[in-house]
Amino acid sequence: MSSETLEFQAETRQLLQLMVHSIYSNKDIFLRELISNASDALDKLRLESLIDKDLEADTSDLHISLEVSAEDRTLTVRDNGIGMSRDDVVQLIGTIAKSGTAEMLRKMRESKDAAAKQELIGQFGVGFYSTFMVADKVTLVTRRAGETGGTRWESAGEGTYEIEAVDDAPQGTSVTLHLKPEDPDDQLHDYAADWKIREIVKRYSDFIAWPIRLGDSDTPLNSMKALWARPRSEVSDEEYHEFYKHVSHDWTDPLETIHMKAEGAFEYEALLFIPSRAPFDLFSRDGKRGVQLYVKRVFIMDDCEALTPQYLRFVKGVVDAHDLSLNISREILQQDRQIQVVRRRLVKKVLSTLSELRENAAEKYGTFWKEFGRALKEGLIDDADNRDALLDLLLLPSTAGSELTSLRDYVSRMKEDQKDIYYMTGESRAMVEHSPHMEAFLAKGYEVLILTDPVDEVWVERITEFDGKPLQSIAKGQVDLGATETPAEQQEEFAPLLKYLGEKLQEDVKDVRLSSRLTTSAACIVGDEHDITPTLEKMYRAMGQELPRTKRILELNPTHPLVTGLRSAFSAAPDDEGLVETAELLYGVALLAEGGELADPARFTRLVADRLARSL
Repeated sequence: MSSETLEFQAETRQLLQLMVHSIYSNKDIFLRELISNASDALDKLRLESLIDKDLEADTSDLHISLEVSAEDRTLTVRDNGIGMSRDDVVQLIGTIAKSGTAEMLRKMRESKDAAAKQELIGQFGVGFYSTFMVADKVTLVTRRAGETGGTRWESAGEGTYEIEAVDDAPQGTSVTLHLKPEDPDDQLHDYAADWKIREIVKRYSDFIAWPIRLGDSDTPLNSMKALWARPRSEVSDEEYHEFYKHVSHDWTDPLETIHMKAEGAFEYEALLFIPSRAPFDLFSRDGKRGVQLYVKRVFIMDDCEALTPQYLRFVKGVVDAHDLSLNISREILQQDRQIQVVRRRLVKKVLSTLSELRENAAEKYGTFWKEFGRALKEGLIDDADNRDALLDLLLLPSTAGSELTSLRDYVSRMKEDQKDIYYMTGESRAMVEHSPHMEAFLAKGYEVLILTDPVDEVWVERITEFDGKPLQSIAKGQVDLGATETPAEQQEEFAPLLKYLGEKLQEDVKDVRLSSRLTTSAACIVGDEHDITPTLEKMYRAMGQELPRTKRILELNPTHPLVTGLRSAFSAAPDDEGLVETAELLYGVALLAEGGELADPARFTRLVADRLARSL
């Protein structure tokens, strides 16, 4: 058959160069990745044959075989699984069909830490290419189950690959590595040695559910015991960690392992993992989520979204249900009553595990929160049933110091006369800390939570209290800091000015009033109790949702020289046109102080320049 030479996708070529130049400190993992791919292919064939009774495929002895030739210095990993068509080969191997590849390469170039570079690779699920760390050339032969013709693919990892049709390919896939010479200094071991192959399989792939055979032996190298079906006392941490790497394609150890079993009307086993770092696509709309679903040890599907809510999308692992149909679909799963019961139990178990971490392993929980706290907050919006548990898991910045605080700890520090839990949302900590809204709270020693994640803008609208204490935005409504009300005579003195400013600024504000929250600034802008915040309004508009403009309230500091001077000027000459410009400047300054955007920046800068010129 004639062969065709094709070029790798540009990003794939860059990745191959990284692989060839050996950025891994442990090259043994290439075999784990190949065996993992072979195991997936066998899982898929088993499922396909159960669903499609007419599929012409041999499933009598599904297995993975390893063949080594010390003389030829080759290692072949072969499976008789689902196989690939020619199009599959081009898409899955000639191209890295993952949106995150460019992002991974960018991070690789930016990272100066060799260990960090090694960790980045597994995060993006490109294990097949690790073969070029140990091989000068890789040959792949495959035939998809049910098809008559096969495909041969070969590359030296240097920018191109050859592909051709073959007639005599067996069902499944074989990957033959033409091994590089042994080089102990580069940690390049002799991968044509039986003892080395046995060692790698035992260490990394002992839990694989299919027999892994070496040469002509019928005795598997692996125990094939489903890790989730074994008692926890019989499983080592190392076994758990390797299994996690197998199901997650992460290359670091998990932060926490959750092993659970349910018996009774609906039996299942679950082995879940909380990762120690966030994947690159945690906040990507196309990011995969969900755990693997098995039925009686038979693989059903990856990324079973029905078993975990969106806000727990970082949880990895396996659920093995005993009483489901083998051909259950994703659509049916969403409505299945038993699956919904399992989901609720898994969520409660994950949240209780996180609660135990927070109580007993603060440093570990701090790592979790740094990586996944933003995602967990989404549950406050979507999961009303577990809202109290989620509120207890929050770690939030506050004005009390640089350390994050829980809501319970905040409540324990509240002043005797303090009724509310105070917070302020904003785009950054610096912006919130320097906001005029903070002045009276800081002056009186009240602690304020600083909420800067975009999701904070949403969940604080849904949560009204914690532990019986109302949550109160310091940038909304009237605030009661225990101060006496503004004296009636002061209100009377400022009433004409407030009315005047309200009329002149009616396009921008709904009201102008005296403030009890300002100590040093002249003015600030606040919302009514139930007004949408400017940041949230901006977020909705960025998502294409047009909202009516929300007018807010301008508050004035009655003791500030600018405000008292404006009152005197207005009393002396209420018709002075210059007062209108002063009103505009006062509003603009208040808007900028909270990080807002001016409707007409050019006019504002012109007014400022004119005033400065007159003062010289």
